[in-house]
Amino acid sequence: MTQASPTPIRRAMVLAAGLGQRMRPITDTLPKPLVAIGGKPMLDHALDRLAEAGVIDAVVNVHHLAAQIEAHLAARTSPRVTISDERALLLETGGGVRKALPLLGADPFFHVNSDSLWSETGCSNMSAMAQAWDAATMDMLLLLARREGSVGFDGRGDFFRAEDGLLTRRGSAESAPYVYAGVAIMTPELFADTPEGPFSLNLLFDRTITTGRLHGIVLDGQWLHVGTPDAIAPAEAAFAAATEVHA
Repeated sequence: MTQASPTPIRRAMVLAAGLGQRMRPITDTLPKPLVAIGGKPMLDHALDRLAEAGVIDAVVNVHHLAAQIEAHLAARTSPRVTISDERALLLETGGGVRKALPLLGADPFFHVNSDSLWSETGCSNMSAMAQAWDAATMDMLLLLARREGSVGFDGRGDFFRAEDGLLTRRGSAESAPYVYAGVAIMTPELFADTPEGPFSLNLLFDRTITTGRLHGIVLDGQWLHVGTPDAIAPAEAAFAAATEVHA
C-alpha cells in the first residue's frame, strides 16, 4: 500500500515574549529575538525557515520590549504574522500557545522558540519535520540536537531516542545524547485540559511520553545555543563557517 502524502503544516507559533534574563545587559534595551547572528535577527532566521518549509501564517507572542518586536515585524509578509499580546502576563512556553489557540486553527502547527538557531547542512530541517509528521502515531514531534558537538551548550541533555523515534526523559541518567532544539510540531488537542495561565511545555512532553506519542527527529546540522552574551561570538563563528562550507 502506498503511504499517503503528509499533510502540509501551514501555521506556526513563534515564542518571542521571554525576558532574556541570561542575555543581560543586552536585553535591557533589545529583546533577545532581535539579537543578530550572521547579520540577521534570530527571530528572522526562525520566520524565514518557517516560510521555506511552507508555513503561511505565524503567531508571534510578545511581552518584553514588545513594541520593538511589533515594529520589526510590521512589514513582514512571508509568513504572515499575527501578534499574540502577553504584555499583561507572561504565559511561558505552554500557556502562550493556549492563549493563541483561536489564531492557530484546528490543524497541527509548528511551535518554535524564536532563539532556536542552527546551521543547515542540507535540506530544510523544518521541511523534514513536516515530512516525518504522522498524526496517526504522534501528538508531538520534536527537533533534537546532538548534545555532543552543539555550540554553546554545556548541559546534560534532555532525551533518549529509540530506533522508532519514540522519546524518553534523561531521568536519573548522568547524561542523555539529545537536547530539545526548540522546534516542535504539535496538535491543538494537546491543550484541551491544560491549566489557565502560565505553564511550561514540559507538562505536554511528560503527557505524551506517558501515552507513547512523543517522537523526535535529529537535526541535520549544528545547533547553536545562544543563551548568554558570551555565546554570541562562538555562534557567529560557527554560523559563518557553515555558511562558507555550504555556499
